[in-house]
Amino acid sequence: MQRIPRALAPSRPLLDELFNTQTRQCRRLLSSQSSQVARRPAAAQGLAPSQRYRPLVQKRFKYKTVEEAKSRYRSGPFSWKAGLLFILTGGGLLWYFESEKQRMQRKRLAEANKGVGKPKVGGPFSLIDQNGNTVTDADLKGRYSLVYFGFTHCPDICPEELDKMARMFDVVEADRPGALLPVFVTCDPARDDPQVLKEYLSEFHPRFIGLTGTYDQIKSMCKAYRVYFSTPPEVKPGQDYLVDHSIYFYLMDPEGDFVEALGRQHSPEQAAKIILDHMKDWKGALRK
Repeated sequence: MQRIPRALAPSRPLLDELFNTQTRQCRRLLSSQSSQVARRPAAAQGLAPSQRYRPLVQKRFKYKTVEEAKSRYRSGPFSWKAGLLFILTGGGLLWYFESEKQRMQRKRLAEANKGVGKPKVGGPFSLIDQNGNTVTDADLKGRYSLVYFGFTHCPDICPEELDKMARMFDVVEADRPGALLPVFVTCDPARDDPQVLKEYLSEFHPRFIGLTGTYDQIKSMCKAYRVYFSTPPEVKPGQDYLVDHSIYFYLMDPEGDFVEALGRQHSPEQAAKIILDHMKDWKGALRK
C-alpha cells in the first residue's frame, strides 16, 4: 500500500469545511420538503398521485370543421337569429303601441260625443217601421245601430249611400253576426209611408229597417240627431220635389249614445273597419 505524500493529503480544516457544507445543504433540502408538505391542502394529501397534480387545460370549443370555427369569429356576438328576433320584437312593440294609440283616440272620440247630462247626438223617438210596428230608441239599445236619413224619391245620392250601407253591414255581419242594426229614416214622411219604404228598401238589403211617422215626429228626430233637412214650401199635391238633407251615417253604441259620423270620404270597407274597431273596444255584451 502506497502512502499519500504528506504534501498532497487534505488538511484537517478543509475536511471539516466540506463536511459542514454538505450537512447544511441536506438540512435545507429536508426543511423545504417539510414546508411544502405542510402547505399542501389536507384534501390533496388523501388523493392518488395521479389526481393531486392536474395541469391547467384551457377550455376549447369543439368544431367539426375549420369553416365552423371561422364562422364563429366572423359573426361576432350577433347572429342572424338574434337579428331576426330583434326585428320581430321591435315590429310587435310598434304594432302594439300603434293599435293602442288608435284605441285611445276612438275612446276619446266616443266619450267626447256623449256630452254631459244630455247627449249631443241622438235621443228618444217613437216611429213606425215598414211593417207598421212601433219602434222606439229603446228597441235599438243592446247593439250598435247605423242610422241614415234620406228619402225614397232621391235620384242618386240616397241609392248610392244605401248600396254603401248594405256593403258596410255585410262586412260587419260576417265578423260580428247580429251586432249591428241598419236603420233608414225618411226625411219625407208625406210620401214615404210604410209600404213605400218596404218596397224601396227591399231593393238594397232585406235586413234594413225603415222608419217613418208624422212630419213633427220626423222633425223631432232629425233635430235630436243634428240632421239638416228641408222640403220646398207650398208643394202642390202630386208635384215632384227634392228634399235637401245631411249625408252621414250615424253610429250609435248599445247604450244609445252617439259614437262617430261616417261620411262619403269613407269607403265601405273603411267604414266597416271603424265600426268593428268600436265594437272591439266595447266592454259590455252585445245583444243578438
